[in-house]
Amino acid sequence: QLQLVESGGGLVQPGGSLRLSCVASGFTLKNYAVGWFRQAPGKEREGVSCINGVGWAYYVDSVKGRFTISRDNAKNTVYLQMNSLKPEDTAVYYCAAHLPAECPSVGYDYWGQGTQVTVSS
Repeated sequence: QLQLVESGGGLVQPGGSLRLSCVASGFTLKNYAVGWFRQAPGKEREGVSCINGVGWAYYVDSVKGRFTISRDNAKNTVYLQMNSLKPEDTAVYYCAAHLPAECPSVGYDYWGQGTQVTVSS
């Protein structure tokens, strides 16, 4: 079964950190571009970050300097390290994989079920 599973979400205070993981099963994630998206209540889904097949990383302006996307090919996993979290980062975070290994805004092939991130004091 081809699937992506996210983990690592939770409740954190403003200024805190979380690391999200996106693990693939049934396919080799290093051959894909992997994007992280988020959706807050009442808002549209937003692209947060993406890493392409050669390791180039892209970020939405609101997270630049705070979030870092990375791969561990041996673990078939992509991470999103989130530092200096703000209340406006609160959302359900999803990872998605795209072939070819570019970073489009739409058209991803596989999606995870999401993990909740809540930033609140």
